[in-house]
Amino acid sequence: MELSALKKQLQKQLGDGLVLVVGSGLSCAEGVPGMGPLGRHLVTHIPASLSADDNNLWQEIYPLIETEGLEAALLKHAPTPSLEAAIVQSTGDFIASAETGIISEVFCNAKTLRLTRLIPHLLKPDTGISIVTTNYDRLVELACEEAGLGVDTMFSGHFAARLDPQDSYWGFCRSVKLVGKNVRYKFAPKANVYKPHGSLDWYHREGNPVRYAGSLPLPRLIITPGLNKFRSGYESPFDKHREKANDAIDKARYFLILGYGFNDDHLETHLTPRIKSGVKTVILTYWLSPKARELAIGHKNVIAAEFHQEGGILGTRFIIDGAENFYPDVDYWDLDGFVKGVLSA
Repeated sequence: MELSALKKQLQKQLGDGLVLVVGSGLSCAEGVPGMGPLGRHLVTHIPASLSADDNNLWQEIYPLIETEGLEAALLKHAPTPSLEAAIVQSTGDFIASAETGIISEVFCNAKTLRLTRLIPHLLKPDTGISIVTTNYDRLVELACEEAGLGVDTMFSGHFAARLDPQDSYWGFCRSVKLVGKNVRYKFAPKANVYKPHGSLDWYHREGNPVRYAGSLPLPRLIITPGLNKFRSGYESPFDKHREKANDAIDKARYFLILGYGFNDDHLETHLTPRIKSGVKTVILTYWLSPKARELAIGHKNVIAAEFHQEGGILGTRFIIDGAENFYPDVDYWDLDGFVKGVLSA
């Protein structure tokens, strides 16, 4: 397929009813450490104050992190609640530190997030753009606000925000008008951000979730990889975000999937069947996971792009109509390159 024809086809796959699915690959592209650096951090930063039983369990887990990776290690040895709490705390601190540097760059106008560049090219439905992300960091929320959108996280309040989906929803209502016998509401442009794995600004306070943008001496509400992930996903506020994310996926007419590896049990029960049912899908990533590649090759409604080098020439390998095609000297696999080369052309 000629490059010009490819651009037109990609543009057609981002129509009304688009849902964005954002994985760790997009955050990594902005500078947030991935699973490898996180695993190495945990090996050296889990506190020595663990109980004897937790310490013995950790002695079994951490060698596997270095050889098999973090998720594989935690799948083989499910952490106890107390060990999981230590892993969550160390994980949150590590990612928050990297996030702080990225946010500072954005605020100092030294950096523009990739998602901020994408948003002006998307349709803005009255109900909001739906974004489902498995990431803990707040870069999606920041990118949306930098692009002029409000962000509905289902929490209401600024300094001690409570989980209140209805109050958060109506907080974006700007006017009410009676037209005949019908009531019309006007809402501010917004993104609905669903985070089934939690967020760095979610904390557990006296039995309830609370959202606060800074650091608190309270347990963070984030779900780490491993055997406890599925269980934890059915507790508040994860359950509300998972339900809303799955509802958005079930109603989607198009998917744009960014840096996501299709390895999450919470989303896969809805996302993969929807793609297989024929929903037009674009996948952009540095490296296609085996599951993503299988979906792209087996389903003509999917266009997938990944980084590829051939004969010393850098470019993008696309899977289109189930077949692989190499396009040299284009970086459409990266969201920045996609926006500049496909949507801004």
